[in-house]
Amino acid sequence: MSSPSTLEAKYADCPVVRTLEEIGSRWRMTVIHVLREGELRFNELKRATGANSQTLSRVLDDLESNGYVDRRVDDGSPVAVYYSLTQKGEELLVAFDEIHEWGAKWMTDD
Repeated sequence: MSSPSTLEAKYADCPVVRTLEEIGSRWRMTVIHVLREGELRFNELKRATGANSQTLSRVLDDLESNGYVDRRVDDGSPVAVYYSLTQKGEELLVAFDEIHEWGAKWMTDD
């Protein structure tokens, strides 16, 4: 059996652990999942995710700063802010598809 320090070293730089630390919150994952629909306005994301404005704003800022989401401002009247996935965010959808398959199999109400 591995010693605790060996396990710490093994998982300190583990891609799974690092990814979950960066995107593993309920709201981050929900926003990424909803943005698979394409570019959406803030209020569309708010309705689709059920997040309150403060939470959604914080999550979008975080996802944008980590390179998963792009933010586009349309200066029309009224001003509109749109969000979409970057290539990094889109490539993550493959993992979401796998989670979907797993959830359909194991997360049933039986």
